[in-house]
Amino acid sequence: MCLEQDNFIEDLKNGKQSAYGKLLDDFQQKVFATCISFVPNKEDAEDIAQDVFVEVFNSISKFKGDSKLSTWIYRITTNKCLEFIRKKSTKKRFGFLQSIMGNEIPFDKTNYFTEMNHPGVLLENKEKSETLFKAINKLPEAQKVVFTLCKVDGKSYDEVSEITEKSISSIESLMFRAKKNLQDLLGGFYKNEN
Repeated sequence: MCLEQDNFIEDLKNGKQSAYGKLLDDFQQKVFATCISFVPNKEDAEDIAQDVFVEVFNSISKFKGDSKLSTWIYRITTNKCLEFIRKKSTKKRFGFLQSIMGNEIPFDKTNYFTEMNHPGVLLENKEKSETLFKAINKLPEAQKVVFTLCKVDGKSYDEVSEITEKSISSIESLMFRAKKNLQDLLGGFYKNEN
């Protein structure tokens, strides 16, 4: 298995077309699923997933093999999602604050919270999903990453620890604080859902 992965990575580094095809076959759906966990809009998630693969192709020569290839790819995916959210939220912060405070103002043209077909989002309706995603996006970044990877994307604490390069105890602590903050943000809603 290790030798097979080493050969595969070597083929990627040498720019072999068959290796790139296999990489896309193996990771396209997984990367997209992680993207839509962070950014619940199909078009945006697809764009981010494309950026992830461009980054993987451009950076594969820097991959040292210190972690599994999948961990490295998820790390890139998480970073690309966070970059997107940062850019998006600076534009939309005013709208987020108003909508969370209960004032109804229309979102600008983009349907940022409308694609809720992600398997990890098992909430009863789109309105609840939108409320939850807005609250998740209010969390401090480290808590948002851990909560999204664990609860929305369904990754284990071990996997999240590898992706974020944080200890398990740090992941547990961030998760605890994220849940506490979500309870504060969502009031009774979160307790009913958990």
